[in-house]
Amino acid sequence: MSQPPERLPLFPLNAVLFPQGRMNLKVFEARYLDMIARCMKSDSNFGICLIEQGNEVGEPASPHKVGVEARIVDWDMSTPNLLGLTVRGARRFRVLEQVPDSNGLITGIVQWFDEPASEPVSAPHQGMLPLLNLVIGEAGQQVIAQPYRLDDAAWVGYRYAEILPVPALARQRLLELEDADLRLAIIHEYLLEHKLLQESAD
Repeated sequence: MSQPPERLPLFPLNAVLFPQGRMNLKVFEARYLDMIARCMKSDSNFGICLIEQGNEVGEPASPHKVGVEARIVDWDMSTPNLLGLTVRGARRFRVLEQVPDSNGLITGIVQWFDEPASEPVSAPHQGMLPLLNLVIGEAGQQVIAQPYRLDDAAWVGYRYAEILPVPALARQRLLELEDADLRLAIIHEYLLEHKLLQESAD
């Protein structure tokens, strides 16, 4: 983490956003409507973190320390006082400090992860690719956004982490891992245990 810390408005949620992932949000609280308005006006981003303690509505929730920068790619306000957003995950960050304001909006002092260079999916995990390809073919980019990077171990791991039926805390742990191959190994084991993949014959 060689980059200097920055300030980033945080949106704690009961969900985990992944890099290059897509998430739809419905925003109705005044503090978050104001935050989104400022981001859209200045063409800036905000951070999404999984809630560690507290709730999405009401008193400020305490978020997990690792989150993902969210870029607004689409919005809709056809319903009064309800803003529909589509965001795309960008960089991962670690929250060093939380600064709440009088409206309950949290600004994080964050440090960006130094993400490793793209690495290919290793031979033991190549068998995971046809299943993900099948999901992409059936669900399309409304679930898994383009560009598709099936040759990138981190991308493949993140896509599996966001679509598998696992608890949010398990997604968070997968997000926090810095080793893309280890993330794939954990997911590979899950797929085998739940009979979603078969052991390949050597």
